[in-house]
Amino acid sequence: MTAILDTIESPRDLKGLTQRELAQLAGELREKIIAVCSKNGGHLAPSLGVVELTLALHRVFDSPTDKIIWDVGHQAYAHKLLTGRRDQFATLRTLGGISGFPKRCESPHDAFDTGHTSTSISAALGFAVARDLQGERNKVVAVIGDGSMTGGLAYEGLNHAGHLNKDLVVVLNDNEMSIAENVGALSNFLNRTVTSEFVHTMKKDLEGFLGGLDRIGRGVLKVAKRAEESLKGLFTPGMLFEAFGFEYIGPIDGHDIGRLMETFEKVKRFDDAVLIHVLTKKGKGYRPAEEKPALFHGVGPFEVETGKVIKGKGGAASYTGVFGEAIRKIAVEDERVIALTAAMPDGTGLTPFATDYPTRFFDVGIAEQHGVTFAAGLAAEGYRPVFAVYSSFLQRAYDQVFHDVCLQNLPVTFAIDRAGVVGSDGPTHHGLFDLAYLRHLPNMVVMAPKDENELQHLLLTAIEHDGPAAVRYPRGNGYGVSLDQTCSVLPIGKGEILREGLDGALLAIGSTVYPAREAAEALAAEGIDLAVVNARFVKPLDRDLILSLARTTGRLITVEENVIQGGFGTAVLELLEEEGIEGVTVLRLGYPDRYVEQGEQHELRAQYGLDAPGITARVRTFMKR
Repeated sequence: MTAILDTIESPRDLKGLTQRELAQLAGELREKIIAVCSKNGGHLAPSLGVVELTLALHRVFDSPTDKIIWDVGHQAYAHKLLTGRRDQFATLRTLGGISGFPKRCESPHDAFDTGHTSTSISAALGFAVARDLQGERNKVVAVIGDGSMTGGLAYEGLNHAGHLNKDLVVVLNDNEMSIAENVGALSNFLNRTVTSEFVHTMKKDLEGFLGGLDRIGRGVLKVAKRAEESLKGLFTPGMLFEAFGFEYIGPIDGHDIGRLMETFEKVKRFDDAVLIHVLTKKGKGYRPAEEKPALFHGVGPFEVETGKVIKGKGGAASYTGVFGEAIRKIAVEDERVIALTAAMPDGTGLTPFATDYPTRFFDVGIAEQHGVTFAAGLAAEGYRPVFAVYSSFLQRAYDQVFHDVCLQNLPVTFAIDRAGVVGSDGPTHHGLFDLAYLRHLPNMVVMAPKDENELQHLLLTAIEHDGPAAVRYPRGNGYGVSLDQTCSVLPIGKGEILREGLDGALLAIGSTVYPAREAAEALAAEGIDLAVVNARFVKPLDRDLILSLARTTGRLITVEENVIQGGFGTAVLELLEEEGIEGVTVLRLGYPDRYVEQGEQHELRAQYGLDAPGITARVRTFMKR
């Protein structure tokens, strides 16, 4: 049998397919997605859950004239396969391959770049207003998950869209979880429908009774049905969305292609704001993903037959795991310690803490802004909150870090995971800016450990500090160094010399310390004698140590896994200028002023000269000038 997917070059090729053929195509899409994700890793469960929804959208609407905007975008794999990227799909999330998220530069069918949550409604409203200003007639559709509805930006968009009442379709894809299980009153409200088994059974019994009566009984049944429709608004999400000014439809089965197409065809004739609530199953069609949707939300390579994840580099503990264990140990001694996460208890290593200290753990949902200010309130009352968050996600709460934490000099610790390049999720997820966007905030202390053992000590240092502090550490495993059984407070603003040298000094921070030391040893064999410093602190700098090395060697090389604009190297330059130090040559190594593409961590570090061989080569050239 010829695979239908092999005949699909664009969404218009779906128009002539029967429902039976669409159902077959849904199976082929799932097979393709599973096969590629098993090799490359990826956001498997979200994409499997929206296959029928994607087919129905592209069958009814006319992309790219009609705009389909995916929230987050990690569920857009079927969309990519249907929009001309079938032959490139095997390169998904690889260096030089297609992105795991919608990218405008990839296809005209990708209306808007996405990679972070809760943005689709605001963006879609912008498209709708632009369409009306231009006198066009195309449709605009935003597809947003229930997990994304825990983010405040989604409601800002809903509020404005309902006020303007533009021709806009919002599809709420409700699978009752985001990465982890959804939390909060809103999630409970979305799940509160009148379709529970008890209500459903009672309604059927009543309909059967009234329907068996005479004309009066059937009349009562009609009145009851109308009453049910009006009453339903008191118990279902329709009340919420209609209060925002949207026409509410649903909930409907998100895996019923016929029902989806019928609904979309009707909605296509509307000219005002409408929200369609669809119910889907995350991981649909692949049993391991259905049974463990959180694990397969974003998964590495795995065995298709068993669903067993293929482990990467073994032996050393991950930085995330070491953090999780360290905060548990610290919490035993300090009852002020409270741990917070924004919908990432597993990803940030806090699940064991949540088990041991359920009253001192809070998952705030996908709401980083709220999480930071919530932590500030806790700190103002004498607690020591630790907000564990990915570097790129903390960017969403910059204003709260400024106003609610730093301005008040409150002792909130930011445990910043996934700092530096993170791999195949690409530019939306790389943590390459935190050193720059945090170090200029007054009262903030910014630090980074050279290895997993030092992470423990810097975490305690941050918690004990009477003010804001950030500890940033990379994704992945450490170096396998032995871990001290107890944590110690390190002196703030003091680095350590790892190697003496007379010809210059390599000043490294965080994940670049070990490669810098390896580079120094390689250069020593060539007769270039360099000191190596584990800076530990970007703010405050170890002024005395850096100035001493500047005066004695005359050459400084800074190394950081951060953009060089405004980062650690810039801080060193500012120090030299402030102290009036002349005659010192400085080389700054870091990532350039551009968004870094997707690729494995080791590939990207090598490409940008931030692994040991790259540092060696660049420093060799610098020293020969």
